[in-house]
Amino acid sequence: MIRNVAGAVLALAGATAAVWSPFRAWYDGRHGRDYALDELFTGITDAKADLWWSLLLPFAFAALLTLIGVLLRSRLLVALAGLVVLGFTVFWMVRVGQYRGGLTVDGDGTGLGDGVANALGGGVLLLLGALVMSGRRGRTRGRPVGREGRRGAEEPRSYAPPPGSGGPEPRAAGPDPRATPVADPYGAPAGDPRESSVPGTYDPYGPYGSEPTRTFEVPGQDQGRDRDQDWDQDWDQGRDQGRGPDGSGPEPR
Repeated sequence: MIRNVAGAVLALAGATAAVWSPFRAWYDGRHGRDYALDELFTGITDAKADLWWSLLLPFAFAALLTLIGVLLRSRLLVALAGLVVLGFTVFWMVRVGQYRGGLTVDGDGTGLGDGVANALGGGVLLLLGALVMSGRRGRTRGRPVGREGRRGAEEPRSYAPPPGSGGPEPRAAGPDPRATPVADPYGAPAGDPRESSVPGTYDPYGPYGSEPTRTFEVPGQDQGRDRDQDWDQDWDQGRDQGRGPDGSGPEPR
């Protein structure tokens, strides 16, 4: 965030200097707006050019690229704007040097003026702004998977020891223990003929509700039922004969 702000400030300062440079003196007191854009390709003349067909046009285009690059946080657009400014400035210097027979810098206002310095400085600031900006970072979808998460997702690998190393031999793959049915620990042992009427064997790894229904007898339940029946019979007989159920005497009234 801080790098983008600093880069944007440098880029905007460079674009401002580049756009302002055609309104300053470029050579021998002649402003940059007086040089026609087509003179860079056909040759420099002393004719005064139109404002929007002068050196202001490429610099204004570079400023537009800078604004778009800053808004989109695009380092490429900002760097392209800087190359446009520097390229047209250097190209103009080459053409003027051919026309004048050389370039001079004098302190009395002749030769190269401050407009050229503004254009070169603006192009350098645009390139520095593109370097300082961090640009746009792509957003990652979903939660990032760390190194441990990637390792956990991989299946463990087994490597056989080289022959003659004395290491343990790899074990052969045996039958799947889940394929063998497990006997019911509360019922008869596996293979008991008394359990032949049970539909199927119990598989603890099978789906819920697939185990067979079994009925178990509680020890002593039949004996208690027989004892209750004998007690009821003795009670009825004793009541008919006029004595208690234990035969000790007559039943009290």
